[in-house]
Amino acid sequence: MDFETALSNWLVTSDIDGTLNNKRRKLPERNLKAITEFVQKGGKFTLASSRNPQSMRRHYENLPTDIPAVVMNGAGIYDFKNEEMLYFSPLSLEAMEELCRQGKKYHTVDKVVVAKDDLYVTGVGLWGVLYVFFDKLDHVICHDMDKVPKQDWGKVIFSGPPWRIRQAKKRLNKNPNADYIVITTSIASFEVLAKGTHKGSAVIRLAAMLGIDPDHTAAIGDYYNDYEMLTQVGIAACCGQAPQKIKDICEYVTCHCNYGAVADFLGYLEKKIKQNL
Repeated sequence: MDFETALSNWLVTSDIDGTLNNKRRKLPERNLKAITEFVQKGGKFTLASSRNPQSMRRHYENLPTDIPAVVMNGAGIYDFKNEEMLYFSPLSLEAMEELCRQGKKYHTVDKVVVAKDDLYVTGVGLWGVLYVFFDKLDHVICHDMDKVPKQDWGKVIFSGPPWRIRQAKKRLNKNPNADYIVITTSIASFEVLAKGTHKGSAVIRLAAMLGIDPDHTAAIGDYYNDYEMLTQVGIAACCGQAPQKIKDICEYVTCHCNYGAVADFLGYLEKKIKQNL
């Protein structure tokens, strides 16, 4: 088997913020060049992010790829070429009702409901508004979370003062029969998704759609919401600024995201594939 044929049997997924992009949310030229060369040689490359399709679009369209992307931290797989959600994992009605009950106990914590086709900002603070402001996301302000239509919730983002976020996360994690999972995204936020839903499960599902063996999947990330993805793919890498817990599960640690972490990883992966021919 020649190198290009071997490369065509690999799927590489990358987180966006703090991984593909630098800390200023810009795509390093070094990353773009490496991804372009990787795809030209036959490799398959796409994104796996917590962002919804609208938020991800401009980042995706900067890249030379038409492979569907993992969106909403794994709640969906979106085909930008055909504008279609190929897979969606919604929260159950029981989970939605429980999140509404728990959300009422934390008035200083905003809750952003990211549904399949809509985005609702609930609460009275600025946290949720800031979330939609930076990417100019279409949204509906709905101060009462109970008023949000309980249909096709992909995830709920809790954001607010770090000490209140810790309290809310601890309470939600106390439920042993919960029909949801809690994923840490920053010191001031966490996300709640359907049980068993995360970037890892979605990447493996996407690989199956493309006819890629799970052992021929590779991924790079930088934070705790990438943990499941990095533990499930064949080869995992993280950026140099990642927490130690993330570095410990990765085969390869790249440079800081500011200097072209994805380029580092693609170079490492290509070298490894050549060695195994």
